[in-house]
Amino acid sequence: MRVGISTASLFMKQQNDETVALLNEWGMPTSEVFLSTFSEYNRAYGELIAQKKGQLHVNSVHTLTEQFEPQLYSISDKVTADAFSWLKGVMEAAQAMGAKHYTFHGVGRVKRKGNYDNFERLCPRTRQIFNFCARYGVTLAYENVEWATYNRPGVFTRLREQCPQLKGVLDIKQAYISGYAYQDYIADMGTSLAYVHFCDLDKNGNTCLAGKGVFNIEEMLKILADYGFDGDILLEQYAKDFTELKELRKSYLYLSEKIYKFGLGKMKKPKI
Repeated sequence: MRVGISTASLFMKQQNDETVALLNEWGMPTSEVFLSTFSEYNRAYGELIAQKKGQLHVNSVHTLTEQFEPQLYSISDKVTADAFSWLKGVMEAAQAMGAKHYTFHGVGRVKRKGNYDNFERLCPRTRQIFNFCARYGVTLAYENVEWATYNRPGVFTRLREQCPQLKGVLDIKQAYISGYAYQDYIADMGTSLAYVHFCDLDKNGNTCLAGKGVFNIEEMLKILADYGFDGDILLEQYAKDFTELKELRKSYLYLSEKIYKFGLGKMKKPKI
């Protein structure tokens, strides 16, 4: 098991290639690369990340959902074909940088009304997307997101009915925003939970750096251990959560020390 930082934590502060170089300099064992624009959805960009990341492991890639993910579920063949062409580029980038997972949101629930839970359509199309990614050695991993497809416990179970190899991503802040307990999402994903996006929460539910809030990390670790979890835990912060880079690194060290002392998986003692 490894603890790392998603490049999304430095969104609009640094470019991805700068961030992976920095994380490698910090001795970070793992990360997630947040691809956020069309010019990054290609093999050449993945090769740039591979060149800059050094010994840093890239656990997964993430994309800006609204750009093409919802269109993968379109009823229009033309729209779907275009969306899969962008997905191909993302998979080539992931393959080039060695990422084995794709953090996926699916359809954004942008309208108050809509047949978002048409599982008769969602399930087979999800299986198609999963199989497409698998051809590049990348596993599709659905993340719980309040404003997207997986907005409540139970959705993941339904999606797995026709895609049993589907993986899940637990996002702590999104679980809180959704109004459902993160424990319920863990139970929904079970042993299919691949990795975790973590940030601390203050007493008002606002995101903050690990160690600055009131979230019970030990309780989360115990529950994860009960499910045999041994995946990566990735800090995913918002820009407002810190001012200086050293704060982010300190937060990583805090979480790493917590997990090391808890004894989850094969966590190595963090290098201070």
